Parts: sequence; C-alpha cells; structure tokens
Amino acid sequence: MAMIGWGILGTGFISDTVAAAIGESPGSRLAAVAGRDVARTEEFRARFGGNRAYGYAAELFADPAVDIVYVGLPNHLHHGFVAEAAAAGKAVLSEKSLSIDMEKSRALVDAVAVNDVFFVEGLMYLAHPLIARFVDILRDGRLGTVKSIHASYAADIWQVVNPQGRGTLYNLGCYPVSLLQLVVQTVAGEGAFRDRRQTGTGSISAHDGNVSEAALAVRFGNGILATVQTAETYGMHPEFIVVGDKGSLRFLDNPWLPQAGTSRLLFTGFDGTVEEIQVESDADAFLHQVRMVERSLAAGSKIADRPSPRPADSIEIMEMLTEWEADIRRVPA
Repeated sequence: MAMIGWGILGTGFISDTVAAAIGESPGSRLAAVAGRDVARTEEFRARFGGNRAYGYAAELFADPAVDIVYVGLPNHLHHGFVAEAAAAGKAVLSEKSLSIDMEKSRALVDAVAVNDVFFVEGLMYLAHPLIARFVDILRDGRLGTVKSIHASYAADIWQVVNPQGRGTLYNLGCYPVSLLQLVVQTVAGEGAFRDRRQTGTGSISAHDGNVSEAALAVRFGNGILATVQTAETYGMHPEFIVVGDKGSLRFLDNPWLPQAGTSRLLFTGFDGTVEEIQVESDADAFLHQVRMVERSLAAGSKIADRPSPRPADSIEIMEMLTEWEADIRRVPA
C-alpha cells in the first residue's frame, strides 16, 4: 500500500493529536500543514516532520503531495473548507461535529458527493476494535430483543469551548448520539433511527447563549426507548448501556476515548450470567482512525466501512442533535 500524504488544516490541540497518530503509522506521512499564524504553523510542521507549511488553505488544497485533508478547525467552519478540499479533489477527514446546523451539514455532504471524493466525520472512537466487538455482541443474540438504551457524557469543558460551536450538543452530545445511532441501526436496520419521536430539554448558558446541559427522551418506531444526557459544565462522566429482554451490556471504560491496551465491556444476563469482556488493542482511537482511512483509500472507497460513520450516518446524527437543540430553544428560559 502506498504511503498516504496528509494535509492538516488548523494547528489546535486536536490537530496535534491527529498529527501524532499520522506519525505513528508507517502507511501515512504529514505532507503539509496550513494555519493563519505563520510562526505557529511552521513550528507545527517542524514538530511533526511535515514537508511544507502554508498560510492559506488554498495552498494546502493545491499541493499534489496531499492525498487527504484533515479539517481540524472549529465546527462552524467545517462545511466551507470541506467543500473547498473536495472541489480540489482531495479526500477529507473532518473533525466532529459534522457542522452546527442542517443547512451547513447538507451542503457539506452534497459537496463531497458532487466531487466524488472520500469523506468521513472524525468520530474517531468508531474505528477502535472496542466498538467492533460491541457490534458483534449486539448481533450475537445474547441480549435478546433490545428494549432500552441509556447514554450520558458530561465533561467540565465550558471554559475552553468555541462560542460559535453552539454548545454541548455538538461538543459532547454527538458522541452518545452517534453510538445510539449505531446501536439502533445495528439491531433494527437502515432507516430505523429516523423512525422516532423525541423530546428534548436543557439549559442555556448565560456565558455564551449556547446549550450547556441537556437531556433527551426518544421512542423509536420499533419500540426501543432511549435517553441521552450531556453537559459541558461538570464531569468527566461517560456512560452507555444497552438493555435487552435477556440481559444488559455496558461499557466499563469511556467508549468515546478508547485507548491502547485493554478496554472492557460488561454483559449481565437476567439468568445470573455475568461476563467481563476484554478487548485488546495496540493503538488508541486516533491511530485506528488513521488506519481506517488508509484502508479506505487503498480500496478506492468513497465512504468508510461501518462502524465508522458514512455521510448518511453523519446526517442522521446531526438531525437528532439539531432537533434536540430546537426543542430546548423552543421552551422559554
């Protein structure tokens, strides 16, 4: 497999993490980086062994050594730069969330489709072996018929979030919602996630006018009930559990930040069976995401294989998040 040349757009902390993962894979190299601050961009290039540093995104997109662009910018900027990269014929990995509203999200996905390039949203945890094992268990029948799902993700990050990012739903809520979408799709099929009624509530921050704490109740057409909570004002608190009529399955470690080494799931059967399921991995989620991109490009694919999100999955996730936000803002504070 030929080595893939990456172009990184943005020099924030998340770009550091992705650049480090690129450097760990023998199938990838950092070809170029672009950022507004010339000195910072050059320092980033030198630190991660990149070939070139640019002051403008257009220069990065025009570089023939760049096979794929990683968009590591704030989410309100994703749609425009993804569209530009796609128009230049580049494959794209864009950081989560897809965007901040449905108009921008659909424009992003349409641009990728029109230009016929590979695209994946950076929900990196979905590329980790922990999630593949989780999906296998959902399919093996031990849970019986899935009845309910509960998810929660809270972290004390309000001081550092982008005020234009529209709050915790898109900063943190995209993680449990994306895993909920994967579960419902896995156990009930394509289209099942959209067949639902949902009611959301939450709190608006006086600090930036964005949603800071939120809760969601959902009933899917197949009868599955789900609750999701998220907050950027306290924590760290990750939780995800699926309950069927034969038992339950929960993550014992943070499902949205799986690491190298051992990750754990707990199956509890209603017949008294208890099993801790250990999943071994040689890499964290970010390096697995890089490997997933390498495999996809080598195969000539325009979308990632599940469990990683396809553009249609990313749209379904955004639909739930934006409807949730609309519910919150509809209710007077």
